[in-house]
Amino acid sequence: MTNVNFYHLQADPLSRALPRLLEKVYEQQMTALVRGRTEDCLIELDECLWSANPSSFLPHAIAQDDVEVASQPILLTLTPDQNLNNADVLVLVEDAESPDIGSFDRCLYMFDGNDETALDAARARWKLLKDEDVPVSYFQQTETGWQKKA
Repeated sequence: MTNVNFYHLQADPLSRALPRLLEKVYEQQMTALVRGRTEDCLIELDECLWSANPSSFLPHAIAQDDVEVASQPILLTLTPDQNLNNADVLVLVEDAESPDIGSFDRCLYMFDGNDETALDAARARWKLLKDEDVPVSYFQQTETGWQKKA
């Protein structure tokens, strides 16, 4: 069963926190599918993944017609129900849909703690998953890193 980790962003924005988490995924030789709701978000994440850490490289692409999606270690997509790159890890941003969550080993649900709408969506998703007996954990961002709270 897929484990879902909720990441409550407070100290850093998604554009700084996501690359660090994806570095850990990539270092473990796992693949990731980052799913959002808007093209603007994917473009912003694409840019931050190219420039986040000059001493490392996170191979990634946005799913488009001219991209061979199956070979991408990190794929950014708006597609709500396909594991396009056969990823181990699903990363949900912007409260993206996840009807295929069971086809991943792990899911990272990232939300902005300074946005009341995002908080409400995260609470609703948490409750839905708990009601379905999906294993969930909650990590809160601090100035020194992630702290597991539940």
